[in-house]
Amino acid sequence: MLKNIVLAGIVLLLLTQCQQGNQEVLIETSMGDMRVELFNSTPKHRDNFIKLAKDEYFDGLLFHRIIKGFMIQGGDPDSRDAPAHQMLGQGGPGYQIDAEIGALHYKGALSAARLADGVNPEKKSSGSQFYIVQGFAVKEQDLAQASQRTGIQYTNEQKERYFQEGGYPFLDGDYTVFGQVVEGLDVIDKLSEVQTGQADRPIEDLEMKITVL
Repeated sequence: MLKNIVLAGIVLLLLTQCQQGNQEVLIETSMGDMRVELFNSTPKHRDNFIKLAKDEYFDGLLFHRIIKGFMIQGGDPDSRDAPAHQMLGQGGPGYQIDAEIGALHYKGALSAARLADGVNPEKKSSGSQFYIVQGFAVKEQDLAQASQRTGIQYTNEQKERYFQEGGYPFLDGDYTVFGQVVEGLDVIDKLSEVQTGQADRPIEDLEMKITVL
């Protein structure tokens, strides 16, 4: 009897640990795939992203804005089958998400785009538009400047991670980071090399497909 109780407890513990694990999604592109871990610490953004992915909302949308050394951006529903001259970046599902700011902008950070502070002082996120950080090789002086600007005091661990991985610390504290690329960081670099035109839109369309794993 006792043995059965112990075994049941172990099974329950394992199930609980599995349930607490971060959900993952796969972002497929013509230049490779990125596997992304969504953070449980940002439940509103996580759940919204999963719902949209399951509804196939993102499938066929474009990475409509790419800036080398900074980020790649997508998730605008207006980008689906958009003609080459069309300006993009204003579309969404018709709602915003309350800010869940905390995680930092290391390379591969999945972050929510949003309207500027002047019209969005609460820093609410777009309901669907997101960006993935490429960033640059971060140095001590970069973190010092970012800290002076944002008031964030980086721990030694956070500094070391920035030094090793790179990223874009100047966005820390202003945008919600709700996930991290755990496989396919090289795909970000490939996408960042494409030729862009007006408003940083790639000359050749780069479609995405996002699947919940």
